Amino acid sequence: MELAFRNDPATSTPAVSMEGLVRVFGRGGGEVRALDGVSLQLSPGSFTAIMGPSGSGKSTLLQLAAGLDRPTGGSVHLGELDLSELSERRLAVLRRERLGFVFQSFNLLGALTAEQNVALPSRLAGRRLGRKVLRDALGRVGLSDRTGHRPAQLSGGQQQRVAIARALVGGPEVIFADEPTGALDTKAGRSVLALLRETIDQDGRTLVMVTHDPSAAAWADRVVFLADGRLAGELAAPSAEQVAERLTGLGD
Repeated sequence: MELAFRNDPATSTPAVSMEGLVRVFGRGGGEVRALDGVSLQLSPGSFTAIMGPSGSGKSTLLQLAAGLDRPTGGSVHLGELDLSELSERRLAVLRRERLGFVFQSFNLLGALTAEQNVALPSRLAGRRLGRKVLRDALGRVGLSDRTGHRPAQLSGGQQQRVAIARALVGGPEVIFADEPTGALDTKAGRSVLALLRETIDQDGRTLVMVTHDPSAAAWADRVVFLADGRLAGELAAPSAEQVAERLTGLGD
């Protein structure tokens, strides 16, 4: 089963294209087929939410699409680039230079300030970002007055905003978000989702988000559902109620 973004121009190259993805863990009697022949295309500038019951393969799909894991079968393309042809070193470079990541756990270093946390991936890659670039990135996420604060001095929502600034500062083509609001209260989660939505509408980036929350998924252009490692349908620009109803039908 293949799903394609409905508003995709016929001539557009997908930002991310997955064809026949299979991911098997274990062997013999302990084999688990986390993904079973998933084909999915994500168009440039789109916001796609991935949903499904626990164990449906959501996080596995995200990891394969982002080059964090390799499929047992099938292929993943970032634009025209086939990720299967890349060495681990080149994959690491690609993730650093063309992709951004936001996770449920903010992954900030407690000893560093907000500005230093935003700069860290670039510094590890041997690139130094100017202070103006860093402060502009934090200003973009509403933290101009928190550049010198450490994570313990920030709320959960503010910490996630630092993580988003860190993901955006390198100008990624695609942002992968795994339960980005899972550790936040409703108000902070809504603020983070509005910020992510803004990166799509203003900057034309592509966002792929795994979530279990129908309210979070309702911010997306498109919600794709998985069940038992296979595609189980999609909804375009749905309400939270529509998403919740579809999830109930999948057993979540």
